[in-house]
Amino acid sequence: MRIWAIILRILQQFRRDKRTLALMFIAPIFVLTLMNIVFNGSQYEPKLGSINTPDVMNERFEKLGATVLKYETREEAEAALDDRKIDALVQSSEGLLQVKIEGSEPSVNKAVLLLMQKVGEGLQSDVASPNLSITYLHGSEDMTSIDQLGPILIGFFIFFFVFLIAGVSFLRERTTGTLERLLSTPLKRWEIVLGYTGGFGLFTILQALLISWYSIKVLGILMTGSFLFVLLLTLLMSMTALTLGTLVSAFANNELQMIQFIPLIIVPQFFLSGMFPLETLPDWLRGFGVIMPLTYGAHALTNVMIRGKGWEAIASDVYVLIGFSLLFILLNILALRKHRKI
Repeated sequence: MRIWAIILRILQQFRRDKRTLALMFIAPIFVLTLMNIVFNGSQYEPKLGSINTPDVMNERFEKLGATVLKYETREEAEAALDDRKIDALVQSSEGLLQVKIEGSEPSVNKAVLLLMQKVGEGLQSDVASPNLSITYLHGSEDMTSIDQLGPILIGFFIFFFVFLIAGVSFLRERTTGTLERLLSTPLKRWEIVLGYTGGFGLFTILQALLISWYSIKVLGILMTGSFLFVLLLTLLMSMTALTLGTLVSAFANNELQMIQFIPLIIVPQFFLSGMFPLETLPDWLRGFGVIMPLTYGAHALTNVMIRGKGWEAIASDVYVLIGFSLLFILLNILALRKHRKI
């Protein structure tokens, strides 16, 4: 009977906590559905820039699903490759097929290499198979998986841990009554929000600095750009995750509910941050990447760490991350105004 009493108490607790009950069923289904869409997306079709390549080979590229863009000069094609308008540059000269891969996205690199292999196997027997020379604009064939995925993983882990720690910490401020006591003082709500953001922000900044330094200096992840830009981007991602975490915590009643927001907020950002080619996803799903901060942070980190780009390439991403932080701060202030007792 005593065991049965405990079982009944837990069941009643879940029945009263409808949000937790709903998330227990909705969150796994949502994540599994998202994974099914991502992993079963259409096969990536490389975009090739062609210079003096035989027509029979270009036709073979197109039959295998690639898009072939012809360029008159090497300089024009190199500029398109650097701007990522094409994934690889193909040039034929005296029996040598030169392939220059953009190199910053591992899944795209594999798609180009697989295409070249199929083209070599599928050429007609009366056509001499040219020698193949493969080079990379960014990185090299010796790049490890951690080098290629490092910028995305750094951004993801910084964003994830700051979001979780900030949300749980702010939630404790509410559940222990500290925030309620502050709301009863003459302090304005925007002062409270900025105070909490600044206090938690100091620790999240230290965390971001440590992760960035350790990943690049100790683990030796590929780094071709400015380390200062990496620090700037990780700091902005930390502040965005901090303000988002405190905002979400306003709608959670306990730590369990805070953790349950992770599949709904963090997991989708991981899939849309560049880990998989967005071109292979449905248009409606790809559009959600526009409202996800991690998409911009990972894109900017990849531009700096792998492509060696400067301010011009990351400026728009920086401004968007700043905009996200300011938006979440404003929403935090509104949440405090709406709920006198949070």
